[in-house]
Amino acid sequence: MLTCGCGRWMHTEGIEERAYEDGSPQWFVRSECRGCGFKVGVDLQAGQAGSFVDRLMWTDEALHRLERLPPYFAPLFRDEVEQDVRARGERVVSYDTLLRPRTGERIQWDGEAERRLANVPAPVRAMARIELERTAAERGASRVTVALMEEVKAKYFGIGGSKK
Repeated sequence: MLTCGCGRWMHTEGIEERAYEDGSPQWFVRSECRGCGFKVGVDLQAGQAGSFVDRLMWTDEALHRLERLPPYFAPLFRDEVEQDVRARGERVVSYDTLLRPRTGERIQWDGEAERRLANVPAPVRAMARIELERTAAERGASRVTVALMEEVKAKYFGIGGSKK
């Protein structure tokens, strides 16, 4: 934890996701002393916040995505994500964290599947991505394919699937 010159702990106010000139991910952690009002910001490599973040925090970008979810779904999604982050011993929920299946693996996407996902209405796109990646991970697959998308669509909406 950061300590202010006045002797009090610095409180994490927010985290922004940025990129270094070479394109590698970076976080800008904003902290403030609630005693004297001193403010400081620290640039760090993404995932290296460690002692600079005093509690579970969402990056500004992740919060923006959360706020765009339907109001009936957002609290459930938030709880699930925070539970996963705590179980991993992490303190920061980033945009990349939202895309990570709760199983921990990073699932790849076929090009055509990615293009089809872009056609899904924005309010449900994040949910669809998570469900598709979770389904792939549960099956031991490392990729989301169009066939998997059709199968999941048929399961949830009774449409799609294979035509006979």
